[in-house]
Amino acid sequence: MSGVLVIAEQRRGELRPVSLELISAAQTLRLRSGEGLQGGEGDTVTVAILASFPERFIDSLKLAGVDEIVAVKVAAAEFDPDTFETAVGALIEARKPDIVLVAHSVDSFGYAAALAAKLNLGFATDVFKAERIDGELVATRGGYGQKVNVEVDFPGRATVLLAIRASVFKPPEQPGAPRVTEFAAPATASRSRSREFIELSSDDDVDMAAAEFILTIGRGIGEEANVARFKELADAVGATLGCSRPIADAGWLPKSRQVGQSGKTASACKFYIAMGVSGAIQHLAGMKHVTTIVAVNSDAGASIFGVAKYGVVGDIFEIAEELRRHF
Repeated sequence: MSGVLVIAEQRRGELRPVSLELISAAQTLRLRSGEGLQGGEGDTVTVAILASFPERFIDSLKLAGVDEIVAVKVAAAEFDPDTFETAVGALIEARKPDIVLVAHSVDSFGYAAALAAKLNLGFATDVFKAERIDGELVATRGGYGQKVNVEVDFPGRATVLLAIRASVFKPPEQPGAPRVTEFAAPATASRSRSREFIELSSDDDVDMAAAEFILTIGRGIGEEANVARFKELADAVGATLGCSRPIADAGWLPKSRQVGQSGKTASACKFYIAMGVSGAIQHLAGMKHVTTIVAVNSDAGASIFGVAKYGVVGDIFEIAEELRRHF
């Protein structure tokens, strides 16, 4: 096998959304690979699902662009690092893919790095972009606290394992008809025992990735006291209040509301209002799936206007007040 192998994730009997995002990432790599090393019919996308009853997830993975679904039956009902390391390692050695995609998640933290070292794979984590340039795979990840983007290549590596950041790639929607096969996972002795699943409470007060209408504020609001004013406006128009990184870094809003490369990607958003947001490239990365963007900024040269469908040059406080009068 050449091409891309996706390792889907499930938890408590439900397929995790990031699994579908990995499929989109794989499709993007396949489309671009025709320019480089592989291309052609041999460049396939294979999705493997590891579970005690993998067949329950098959239908959810039958999407356009998936050539094969591999059901890997394992003894562990929930994620187990030893089980995954052994099973995924055996699958890689049997199929010999060019690229293996896993989620950048707490599960993959438990086995991906060890597996890469054991099999001498190329390896990068927290990847938000991957492409083939002149036939060579290049992965992009954040560095120095997301202040710079780092491009990583993998000379001399026949297989590369990438942990993909969640909420970056838009999940595919069209159904497909991939073939379904089975893979016998080697028996392994786990060093841990699962006793009880406890869902930890989250500090996130909102799911920005699922919000369909977002009103985001940036440093243009001036001071923390003005946050409440825009929160009231967001509530009035039925939007979820978001923010750019300076607002979250200052502690004016929780980090969970930050949209951008080091925050959340507005994956489901259909309508996005950016007020007082300059449009730094890191923030724009969180808006790339949005279909309609309205930008309001007093600076006519602000970068945000370059991606906005509609732009308003003016005072954000005056425009916010005018909007408030109509709701």
